Amino acid sequence: MLWGRENLKLFIAIVIILLMILALGLVAYSKEVSQGTSERIPVKVVVVGKGQVESTVEVAGSLLPYRSANVTAKLAGQVSAVHADVGEEVKAGQLLVELDLKELKAQLKQAEAGVEQVKEQAEQAKISIETAKLSREVARLNAETAKADLDNVEKSYSRVKALVEAGAAPQSQLDELETKLFQARKRYEVAQKQYDLAVKQQEAAEKQYAIATGPGLAQAEAAKNVLEAQLTNAQIFSPLSGIVTNRYINPGEIAAPGVPLLSIAETSSLKLFATVPQERVSYLALGQKVSVLVDAFPGKEFKGEIDRIGPLSVSYGQRFPVEIKVANPGELKPGMTAKALFHLKGEEGLIVPASALQREAGEIFVFVIDPQGVARRRAVTLGLGNEEKVTVLKGLSEGEQVAITNVTALQDGMIVKID
Repeated sequence: MLWGRENLKLFIAIVIILLMILALGLVAYSKEVSQGTSERIPVKVVVVGKGQVESTVEVAGSLLPYRSANVTAKLAGQVSAVHADVGEEVKAGQLLVELDLKELKAQLKQAEAGVEQVKEQAEQAKISIETAKLSREVARLNAETAKADLDNVEKSYSRVKALVEAGAAPQSQLDELETKLFQARKRYEVAQKQYDLAVKQQEAAEKQYAIATGPGLAQAEAAKNVLEAQLTNAQIFSPLSGIVTNRYINPGEIAAPGVPLLSIAETSSLKLFATVPQERVSYLALGQKVSVLVDAFPGKEFKGEIDRIGPLSVSYGQRFPVEIKVANPGELKPGMTAKALFHLKGEEGLIVPASALQREAGEIFVFVIDPQGVARRRAVTLGLGNEEKVTVLKGLSEGEQVAITNVTALQDGMIVKID
């Protein structure tokens, strides 16, 4: 009986110890659970929705003349007059420089005389053709007459010869006809030669006329036309409207072909060169309005528009050249530093705050918070954006929640506490 009570006491002691251990375990577990809940990272979230993003791209550069040109001579010559100086405004087509025309005018008169001479030669050749035709016709008639006379004498000679051989006519009659036959043959030969000569004379006159009215006249007129063109080129006109920026020649000096005499710059409009990142080029268009800020006029905005977009990138950073035409109200000057502001507007799409974005190893991602409060890393493809928000082209769906605070502390699969 005594032994039974001792065993009971031992049993009770063991139970008490086990209960104490269990209690301590429950307390520790409770603290652990409490501590785990308190260590969840608090985040704020936004719901992915649709919208439109506007952005501004700013580029800097220097203003340049919209167009510029060097005024050059097309022929060498001594300058007789210069009608514009540095800083003066000129109009397109305005006479700027004149070369000495005396020698050219003298050469032109000589060339004009050469043309007239060739024309006179052509007229003389034409007259010679008509004369040769008449001579040829006369020679032809003479040759025909001589041939007819020869034929008659030959017939008479043959008839009398037969009579003489028959003893019916004297030999003297045959001798007389033989003399006439010889003379008739000579007359015919001379007439035929005269006809042949008349033919050759006509052909020569026609050839001379063809030369005078063809290559000869063309050559003379070409020489005249060249001198007339040179005479025109001796007066040098402005190729565009603008301001004379440089003058390189004075009266009395010699102008050489292709060497600048004056420089003209069009400044009624100016241009500003810029380069734009490749991801922004698709939002630009020719004629698109651009705001231009010039450092010399703080607080004042000038009007510009996109005049040209380069088809090829100009740097390893994949930036594309853009040329902006800037309207000049009269106060802007080439060389002034300026900034251009491109106002871009994207198409409607899914929008998230820029604070949701993270970048790592070239990848852009956000943390999507699922209904269980678990952060899920999600790669995204971006469209147009600004400092506050950005368009997401790929990677998200409308209605999903993304974290926008404490995003740098998040990891994929982490349980978060949504504030």
